[in-house]
Amino acid sequence: MTQDHVSNDALHRRGLMFILSSPSGAGKTTIARKLLEAEPELGLSVSATTRPIRPGEIDGRDYHFISQAEFDRMVDTNEFYEWAHVFGNSYGTPKGQIRTGLKLGQDFLFDIDWQGTQQLHQKAEADVVRVFILPPSLDELRRRLEGRGTDSQEVIGARMARAQAEISHWDAYDYVVVNDDVETCFEKVRQILAAERMRRKRQTGLIDFVRQLTRD
Repeated sequence: MTQDHVSNDALHRRGLMFILSSPSGAGKTTIARKLLEAEPELGLSVSATTRPIRPGEIDGRDYHFISQAEFDRMVDTNEFYEWAHVFGNSYGTPKGQIRTGLKLGQDFLFDIDWQGTQQLHQKAEADVVRVFILPPSLDELRRRLEGRGTDSQEVIGARMARAQAEISHWDAYDYVVVNDDVETCFEKVRQILAAERMRRKRQTGLIDFVRQLTRD
């Protein structure tokens, strides 16, 4: 390799916001964990919340724990990509750190539902990649939920009803992957991430590189 040679992988690129959504039990959490382990340039988006910190949690790693007054101020000054009130607490995705990271080529993983996905896409469409994970069948989804052994049949029934409602929004995503095998599903999602990283619009160093080629 000569000193003047530049690998395409070394060209600067803009980061992306990689969204994973799925109904409960479809395997999103497992896929997200495997992605974070396998992809060093991918970091988990840390949300802000007004709920109390729980034992073992660390401020800035698990959530940014803030007061309701501070949260409301951030809403008023448009400092969130998306936000919502859930079960008496507020949750939101702060813009500042993510915007800085995107410019530096940092990718962010988002574990949010379809409503949060809509908000994020409306505010940052060019940077957003939306992936929805489906179970192979509703019977299999119920089997996975029952296999956890943590919920009553009443809770599982509620989760199944919510899952069907969430699945109805599948067409709001750029990619849909069926998780009938976790390793196969993981590889497909990882291929999507790799391809999206190489999109021309994100290769911010490409213009100067091509200009150099044409001058030479």
